[in-house]
Amino acid sequence: MPFYKRFKQINLLLIGLLTSLAVSTNAQQKSVGVFDGQDDIGQAKQPLSVRFNSATYELSGAGVDAATTHYLWKRIKGDFIVYTRCHLTSTDPHHTIGWLARASLAPNAPQVSATVQGRGPSLQIRRTADGPSDERRISLSNADVIQLERRGTTYTLRVAKFGEPFQIREVTNLNLGDEIYVGLFVSGAQKNNLAKGVFQDVRLTVPVSPGVPAGQMNLGSRLELLEVATGKREVIHTAPNSIQAPNWTPDNKTLIYNGQGFIYAFDLASRQQSVLNTDDVKNNNNDHVLSFDGKMLGLSSGVKELGGSIIYTVPATGGAPKQITPKGPSYLHGWSPDGNSLVFCGSRDNEYDIYKIPAAGGPEIRLTDAKGLDDGPEFTPDGTFIYFNSNRTGTMQIWRMKPDGSGQEPVTNGDFHDWFPHISPDGKWIVFLSFLKEEVQSGDHPPYKHVYLRLMPIKGGKPTIIAYLYGGQGSINTPSWSPDSKRIAFVSNTDISTLSPAEITDN
Repeated sequence: MPFYKRFKQINLLLIGLLTSLAVSTNAQQKSVGVFDGQDDIGQAKQPLSVRFNSATYELSGAGVDAATTHYLWKRIKGDFIVYTRCHLTSTDPHHTIGWLARASLAPNAPQVSATVQGRGPSLQIRRTADGPSDERRISLSNADVIQLERRGTTYTLRVAKFGEPFQIREVTNLNLGDEIYVGLFVSGAQKNNLAKGVFQDVRLTVPVSPGVPAGQMNLGSRLELLEVATGKREVIHTAPNSIQAPNWTPDNKTLIYNGQGFIYAFDLASRQQSVLNTDDVKNNNNDHVLSFDGKMLGLSSGVKELGGSIIYTVPATGGAPKQITPKGPSYLHGWSPDGNSLVFCGSRDNEYDIYKIPAAGGPEIRLTDAKGLDDGPEFTPDGTFIYFNSNRTGTMQIWRMKPDGSGQEPVTNGDFHDWFPHISPDGKWIVFLSFLKEEVQSGDHPPYKHVYLRLMPIKGGKPTIIAYLYGGQGSINTPSWSPDSKRIAFVSNTDISTLSPAEITDN
């Protein structure tokens, strides 16, 4: 090989190596929040600027031309689900924000982006380095909820206007590699015309592995608070294991939830958890409920010798539980407002129905007898109705009945499989969990699915979505309203590999 060609080849190798080192060093110096690094892909006139607090990321930047992308990223290996609520704060309709997944930080790298902009949301794909781009557009105005999911070589865009169900676009057989760059971006600005975007409720999730047996609950947990009026979410506690079904105490001081058979009390002021004493009842599941006055806690705990889950009551401060139901399976879901009765889902003769039983123990009263699964009973605060969910029509819907079991009527229309109605303490609202029909059978409520939390007036009306999450079983099985009816507590899930050490508050 001639010397000049060899010299040119060496120069190119050195340039490539130095560029790689520069990118690596730059990324290490600019980690922000849950993200590892930040870069301008292309020529930046005004480099990426990031403002971050515990709730939001604000990104801005401008390029020499509109192709420059300003990128806040994290390296993720394998499958993922990334979610945010976002909006442009710059007014140019050509500016773009969203999620971007890339094989590398090279400008010509294969990539897929889930975007929102003035022209509407789209899924944009480049399969090969320097290859052509393909776009899958969605006709939707004012989209502000955007989620990108990878399962193997399939990438799925889910996008919505907050309060409405997701619309979906998908691309298959897109190989970006195993460990790739995933993050938030803004682009489309030139010179001094800054592209600006605000991203809130950012969640990076690693879903359950495909080979894990159905129903096994080994993922980590995020305990979240949701402001019902705005939909704003706050993670207040994380755990590397499964915690489930937060109850909010009437004094607004504590959340009660279960994990690994124990019951935990989470102090909202100190944000510390402690084990609640339940004596030798230590196989508790996620069907536990506080009495309306907050003095007593009802438990559901597995006892194999008695047929499964058995209901107990215990002082809310802890103590020796009292057994209430003589046999199982019996899953507690509600107290009467006067504290005299419990309502539960019980399987008797292989049929799940709603039962009522004295809180002090006594004979069971069967309230439903329709074929199918009746579950999740809960009294309204005034004691007028019991709300529950039933798949007697073939779709799981929210129903209600009078306390004696009469007047049973559906409340929701069957667009989704709806579970676990919870009535606000002021008696004005119902929140419930909705599974997608394409993912879940009507009689099942598994963990680790795409689910919605939906809200509707108790007087009736169209439900609206107030949270989009990865969860299901254990997210909101039992009453979880704050006493002022302004917030909801719930659990979402992820493999802890996505969480930085600073995020894990329970080790």
